[in-house]
Amino acid sequence: MTVPDLKFLQHGAARLAYRQRSGSAPIFVFLPGYMSDMEGAKAAAVDAFAAERGLGCVRFDYVGTGSSDGQFEDGTLNGWLSDSLAAIDALTEGPLILIGSSMGGWLSLHLALQRPDRVRGIVGIAAAPDFTEWGFSAADRQRLAADGQIEETAADGSRGRFFTQGFWQSGQRMLLLSEEVGVDCPVRLIHADRDDVVPLEVAHRLMSQLRSADVQLTIVKGGGHRLSEPHEIAAILHALASLLEPA
Repeated sequence: MTVPDLKFLQHGAARLAYRQRSGSAPIFVFLPGYMSDMEGAKAAAVDAFAAERGLGCVRFDYVGTGSSDGQFEDGTLNGWLSDSLAAIDALTEGPLILIGSSMGGWLSLHLALQRPDRVRGIVGIAAAPDFTEWGFSAADRQRLAADGQIEETAADGSRGRFFTQGFWQSGQRMLLLSEEVGVDCPVRLIHADRDDVVPLEVAHRLMSQLRSADVQLTIVKGGGHRLSEPHEIAAILHALASLLEPA
């Protein structure tokens, strides 16, 4: 299978990097997670799945991530939602199926709220709506207020947790789970029972708050947050395939 060429979409002062596979609708749109990009195993698997079925697929990097312009430190949830809207509006036509990983699952809900006539279905992979609410301790919030950011180093020397006050504030303005989430399309949630980043309880809460009558949650035994093992990706693609079946 040929990987689509890397291309760029001008969005304001920045260029968004993307890979686009031509094909029929519904078009798959992959939304990466926080500190991630469009080149990961899950995104590649979704693209290959689209290719096998002759469907279109778009994957892209938010400003400041992957191959896109900009600095990650300047990123906010609202800014990355703007990037996502720009990508789907400029690069796609017709019905869409959104596949959102972690933070991308949060963004996919906002996209469905803003483009309800186009989003036919959502697959949330360890979806993390309202992460800035439940994912930050009181100590974290104090550090953000005092220092403007949280920056930690992982055990292997790589960058660990990194968040800015701007990202946190934008997330607090985009909370969803305190009330009914007005998404009516079918939603498939894939979550692992050992996810130490996004607790399984978040998936149950999202399922209960979605207005849609067609919501299914698949729990992967023994899995973690990444959900990138072959059997975990198979579960994601199975959920995606279910959205292609006639109603």
